Amino acid sequence: MALTDITERLRAAERAAGRAEGSVKLIAVSKVQPAERVEAVLQQGHRVFGENYVQEAAGKWPAWRDRFGPLELHMIGPLQTNKAKVAVDLFDAIHTLDRPSLAQKLASLQQARGSLPQLFVQVNTGEEPQKAGVLPADFAGFLKDCRAMELSPVGLMCIPPEDQDSAPHFAMLARMAADHGLSGLSMGMSGDFESAVAHGATHVRVGSAIFGARSYPTA
Repeated sequence: MALTDITERLRAAERAAGRAEGSVKLIAVSKVQPAERVEAVLQQGHRVFGENYVQEAAGKWPAWRDRFGPLELHMIGPLQTNKAKVAVDLFDAIHTLDRPSLAQKLASLQQARGSLPQLFVQVNTGEEPQKAGVLPADFAGFLKDCRAMELSPVGLMCIPPEDQDSAPHFAMLARMAADHGLSGLSMGMSGDFESAVAHGATHVRVGSAIFGARSYPTA
């Protein structure tokens, strides 16, 4: 019952931070997980999931929605511009708004559709060249440009460097959000979500601690 264990740890982290029970949303990251593992979590009543790949998510979640009823699906991986149209129809939130071309595409889709999923701006807090995300120095200008396109991000997302303490990155993201009137903080994963809660996370993204280790297909 890994889901139960993680939920109890999350509730304990909320209490330790003086936050209301249930104020942090647990996103169960189901990418590349066998269907039976995901269905087991669905059968336990969990209804908030995260996926990294549009094509993979599109191939499995419509049927699960039909079977299990309403649920929240969060896009937490890099979003290719040419997959944006499928993504906005499939997902309830996109955590990886990270570049002007994607902002422009989402703005055009919003004009056509009249609405969009919730949007989080991904910030590359570690300034890692191989990682997606807006650099901290560029964030204010990027957010201003998004708002000029009538996009309304609700929060920020980060993935701290694996070889560093996450806490300073969580603190940085929280300051940036507060400075710009954003309430959402998508931060914290299996190994550090309790620290993220202490720094104000509203969404934590937990995969392997719930489902077990992923088995990626080999070429």
